[in-house]
Amino acid sequence: MIFAVGAGVSIYEGWLHIAEPEPLRDPMINYVVLAVAMLLEGTSWAIAVREFNGKRSASSWWQSIRRSKDPAGFIVLFEDSAALIGLAIAGLGVWASHHYGDPRIDGVASIAIGFILAGVAILLAREAKGLLIGESADPAVISAVWMILDKRPQISAVNHVRTIHTAPDAVFVAISADFDDDLPMGQAEALIEDIEREMKARIPELTSIYIRPEKQADAVRQPPPA
Repeated sequence: MIFAVGAGVSIYEGWLHIAEPEPLRDPMINYVVLAVAMLLEGTSWAIAVREFNGKRSASSWWQSIRRSKDPAGFIVLFEDSAALIGLAIAGLGVWASHHYGDPRIDGVASIAIGFILAGVAILLAREAKGLLIGESADPAVISAVWMILDKRPQISAVNHVRTIHTAPDAVFVAISADFDDDLPMGQAEALIEDIEREMKARIPELTSIYIRPEKQADAVRQPPPA
């Protein structure tokens, strides 16, 4: 929302500078303000990059952003990156305006900054949408759940494993499994409790687990992850 508003204001201000250009003045104060802003934003950006690199392990930046379940982690990085690019374009616009004696160039730079902010807003909205409407767990988590179920001889078939993030580090999993027909009810209950304990111990993200005994013929079969 902030990026969208900033984009609109920047584009509008840029259009005003092109339609009604103001006389050029000494740009020294502009350069000082931009330099201080770049120093502050650069420091914040370096900290954000260091923290993001610590979480992404061997994955690429884009893969880490796509897999991240915590928007706050990459929002700061995107915000600081957009700010640094915007400041660089603003400085270039001020220089070009005075170098070529045309104040409208500064307006063009402002519009370019607005489009950058709009692009970042669209990208962040797309990446955060999955968590707002409920995003499934990482494939590695789903595979780990299947592995735990597959090694249980009392389970003849796993019909499906459904997951949804209820928070960045919290996952709800619903499991439909076909238990052996000759398994007594008491042993089935103990087996379910044992499976839940093992899953929570091996996969800390699983905060809620629901296991439903269901005949394979009565359920829609979901193949295990490749």
